[in-house]
Amino acid sequence: METKQDLLKLYDCELSSRLLVGTALYPSPEIMNKAISASASEMVTLSLRRQDPGNQQGQSIWQHIQQSNCALLPNTAGCHSAQEAITLAQMSREMFNTDFIKLEVIGDDYNLQPDPFETLKAAEILIKMGFKVLPYCTDDLVLCQRLLEVGCEVLMPWGSPIGTGKGLMNPYNLQAIRTRFPSTSLIIDAGIGKPSQAMAAMEMGFDGILLNTAIAKAHDPIIMAQAFSHAVRGGRQAYLAGLMESRQTASPSTPVLGTPFWQQV
Repeated sequence: METKQDLLKLYDCELSSRLLVGTALYPSPEIMNKAISASASEMVTLSLRRQDPGNQQGQSIWQHIQQSNCALLPNTAGCHSAQEAITLAQMSREMFNTDFIKLEVIGDDYNLQPDPFETLKAAEILIKMGFKVLPYCTDDLVLCQRLLEVGCEVLMPWGSPIGTGKGLMNPYNLQAIRTRFPSTSLIIDAGIGKPSQAMAAMEMGFDGILLNTAIAKAHDPIIMAQAFSHAVRGGRQAYLAGLMESRQTASPSTPVLGTPFWQQV
């Protein structure tokens, strides 16, 4: 019997892979390209940067990204206000020829926590301008509700601060968001450092994982990309299969009734 393909839906885009990866921090453009391929990702995030005509590395990175044949998700990394993010989004749409934008508006430079007020303001304006906005936000249930109300169809709450590798700091908050918005595509963005953490998020019912540092800064980014690909796929399968409920008391997996030394108390 043929099974319907389990696809990740981001606005009008459907992806077979539920792992999205970044394109920064790799030892070389060649390793980046091989890691993207090993991850089986079909969408990569990248940022618009000023390019020195005398520096060919930026051009080389862009050529390798194009060779990956992945869909592009430009981001507004480095922005600290709604206006900065809106301007950068417009530039990215023109440069990369896509309406998709990963919205980042940083409110604190210490832990890179997104500014909820500026993020919401930028999201509302960008949605009206025809962008497909994927907002990077904290695990704040009310903020997520407001982002959905202004038209976002995808939310990307953090697991923990960017680049920390601390994993899921507040599982309760994340589970509350998943439960409250069952039909919204939810992607954990930032803070994932281990494949086991990505699998845990997928087992909770999140729709995808976006990460960069955990792969790019691994001793072997290519093998680590494969590990994350397996973890995300395994976590999704476990969620769809239905996890057993945890119990307070032990329960034998092998029935004792009828065994040779069974004693009824």
